[in-house]
Amino acid sequence: MSKNLKVLTNGIIKENPTLVLLLGMCPTLATTTGVINGLGMGISAAVVLVMANIAISLVRKFIPSKIRIASFVVIIAGFVTMVDMLLKAYFPSISASLGIFIPLIVVNCIILARAESFASKNTWAASAMDGLGMGAGFTLALVLLASVREIAGNGSFAGIPLFGDNFSPALVFLLPPGGFIAFGVLLAVINFFRAKKEAKHD
Repeated sequence: MSKNLKVLTNGIIKENPTLVLLLGMCPTLATTTGVINGLGMGISAAVVLVMANIAISLVRKFIPSKIRIASFVVIIAGFVTMVDMLLKAYFPSISASLGIFIPLIVVNCIILARAESFASKNTWAASAMDGLGMGAGFTLALVLLASVREIAGNGSFAGIPLFGDNFSPALVFLLPPGGFIAFGVLLAVINFFRAKKEAKHD
């Protein structure tokens, strides 16, 4: 149990796919103009991560090494299609807002990396925990970045206005340059505290 818990927390903190490993930058910067979009993207990717990790772990011994990556992509694509159809059926506004980025989860480097480096070498239970941890870490990073961008760029959180009429939002944060600026500042703050913690530990 402790091993699975360690695997779970690893993806959230120590090896956060976005804030530490810097994976999945395209959806991170493109879908974080609002908290709802970031949350929708993060949960969608997390569901695919967990299900794909479990499936790949269960069939890993039957997949020839020469077609390993191709097989992983087919498995991931199946789960992405399910998630895409569910979003269109039950959350059409989020599906329309995220657009092409839901189908592009198929080639998200976070999911392919976990399939290759973890799910193909571990049990289904450990793979499920890894997928859940990485998915939670990815979702956390998206919501954190989206919160900064939406508050600064629109004066709201999840569509709820936070300030009065006198507030002048910095619209640049809703544009691609603002995404890079917000993400850079966020990384700088996180790395500052990480370095401080490591120095204290040493």
